[in-house]
Amino acid sequence: MKKNITILPGDGIGPEVMNQAVKVIKAVNSLFDHDFKLDEALMGAVSIDATGEAITSETLEQCEKSDAILLGAIGDPKYDNDPTLKVRPEQGLLKLRKTLALFSNIRPISTYEILKEVSPLKNQLLENVDLVIYRELTGGIYFGEKTLSEDKNTATDLCSYTSHEISRIAYQAFEAAASRRKKLTLVDKANVLETSRLWRRVVQDISAEYPDVEVDYMFVDNAAMQVMLNPSSFDVILTENMFGDIISDLASVITGSLGMLASASVGNKAAMFEPIHGSYPQAKGLDIANPMATILSVAMMYDHFKLTEEAELIRNGVKWAIEHKIVTKDIAGDSEAHACSKVGDMIACFIDEQGVMEMKNDSIKMSQNCII
Repeated sequence: MKKNITILPGDGIGPEVMNQAVKVIKAVNSLFDHDFKLDEALMGAVSIDATGEAITSETLEQCEKSDAILLGAIGDPKYDNDPTLKVRPEQGLLKLRKTLALFSNIRPISTYEILKEVSPLKNQLLENVDLVIYRELTGGIYFGEKTLSEDKNTATDLCSYTSHEISRIAYQAFEAAASRRKKLTLVDKANVLETSRLWRRVVQDISAEYPDVEVDYMFVDNAAMQVMLNPSSFDVILTENMFGDIISDLASVITGSLGMLASASVGNKAAMFEPIHGSYPQAKGLDIANPMATILSVAMMYDHFKLTEEAELIRNGVKWAIEHKIVTKDIAGDSEAHACSKVGDMIACFIDEQGVMEMKNDSIKMSQNCII
């Protein structure tokens, strides 16, 4: 299979975790004889530094022509800490989502047995957790009109949604629920917000087309609590942009690390894949960041291309690395942590060996495999 992939390493740890993802792509494509053309481009703070824009028209055009986009991370403290700046790294990401109509953000949440001790939740709460969050991505308060009074003492952000914006992601979420455990939870604030009441009306209408899918309606404050207290009760969560941003980051606590959560942002044509974590500028250049979320995002990309065997091999590689404690400091702590680059090397090695590999302790220390 031939594909054109745009790589956006981005800021902070983005280039480091992306380098590990590229190792995995090359290993998979070598094994399965795929031809993926990988072209890098700038977005975020690195783009502002180089061009004055968070994303250039050239990068947008390249992304539009690609079969998929891989993103590392966006953000830099020098832009976050100055509220007077007009150009910010995140504007590049928002513009890319809007330009490519990437209206649906899909974030799967599941647990690994060996990582249960890392999660702050009690072990009994982590049994049978397997949920996916569908977050609307191009509407709502993030994209609404923004105003600031002349005296700079009054600011507004408009939250706006149309029935079309809601229904197109709702159908995706219902289809996912129908193929999973047949339960969908709409998270909103319908007791306060008119936009949430519109979400409920649209979802209620669509639910009639899916009689086998059980639909729950939950206010966002209660949903946040239930995600922590009873995560296994959720199957598919559907929600608007800001609520989805918060709920999905909160759900990262379940896995024990933001560095384990992958995501896909899809539209009718384009698709982008990225870890949900930020740029973690404190770790930039230290080779300590967890690349697994980015690698798992690559697995989602292969799923998008209907290459399910390849995707499953990548996920098995991540699981194998975790089971052999080839993990970074966010999971293992300082004393037993492995470098970001080493984790990438070992998962790529697992793929090279088609998953038939056993590691000895001294081999792990040397980043060399010993096949049994």
